[in-house]
Amino acid sequence: MNALIPETGPDLTPIKAVSQAYAASLDRATPDTVADVLTAYQSDRCHWFGMHPFHEQTGPRDIARTFWAPFLTSFSRLQRREDIFFAGLNEIDGFKSTWTASMGHFLGLFDAPFLGIPATGKIAMLRYAEFNRVENGKITQSALFVDILHLMAQAGIHPLNAPQTGAQLVQPGPRTHDGLVMKPQPHAESQKTLARINNMIGSIDHANAAAKPPSPQEELRVDWQDDMVWWGPTGIGATYTIDRYIKQHQGPFRRAMEGRVLNGHLCRMAEGTYGGFFGWPNLTLTNRNGFMGVPGNDIRADMRVVDIYRREGDKLVENWVFIDMLHFLKMQGVDVLAQINVHSV
Repeated sequence: MNALIPETGPDLTPIKAVSQAYAASLDRATPDTVADVLTAYQSDRCHWFGMHPFHEQTGPRDIARTFWAPFLTSFSRLQRREDIFFAGLNEIDGFKSTWTASMGHFLGLFDAPFLGIPATGKIAMLRYAEFNRVENGKITQSALFVDILHLMAQAGIHPLNAPQTGAQLVQPGPRTHDGLVMKPQPHAESQKTLARINNMIGSIDHANAAAKPPSPQEELRVDWQDDMVWWGPTGIGATYTIDRYIKQHQGPFRRAMEGRVLNGHLCRMAEGTYGGFFGWPNLTLTNRNGFMGVPGNDIRADMRVVDIYRREGDKLVENWVFIDMLHFLKMQGVDVLAQINVHSV
């Protein structure tokens, strides 16, 4: 948890150019052309991590067939509304691989059903976070997280049996409007961000393991400013300030879950005041006491998670979170997509 970003490393400008060109080409793609677009930018064996029901795919044509062609069939006039973009060296493999991270919303006209979610004929905004590993001018690994429950809410579908504890919003980008990191950043700033993220990860584990654990406020104030904003996924929702975060997410989550095991991440990096990670899965735990309307059970379930952070000063102040909720729920016997398809027949 205390690894240091090397002071000298590769120029990240070329890999940013690859990811930005890829994104721009996707904005112009159609269901019929998207496989060719992906083939132009991804390696033949690109390993893609997608959320339920897409899961893992290999190669641009399978990726296009599984996700992009159906998505572009449902969403016409697609735009990527990018709020955060940065690149970095991946701490998980000893800072050997180079990745980009992109986060924001896909905006389009929701003109045909998607995964059984009925079309609205109106603007829809699908939250996304994407990580791309770039080698020799090609994307060789890619992770795309989209908040499908968020899309359902825009279509008037609320499949969970309990109200979420946070707020339901179309979430904005950073308060500082500086999330598109196109120019090289000072090494010291990147190192400070990664160190703070790592310290926060360690603080959670230390608090859970301590014989006399700190209070939630004491734990969080080490790494977070008091006016933190936690932009959580639909099903949990967004919350603001340390005290409300504890009340509206951390408290309910920790009371519900037992046996939390951190499986680690596939990518963790930082550039300037931005950083983030994703895992596959990050966590395995048991919903012992009931969470998100699912009764308590003894099933070991996985959480695949993306966290994107903004640091201000010495502490973290904003956090955008994506969780593969449909996968987590299905592992507990709740098949949200099957339920909405039955009800829509």
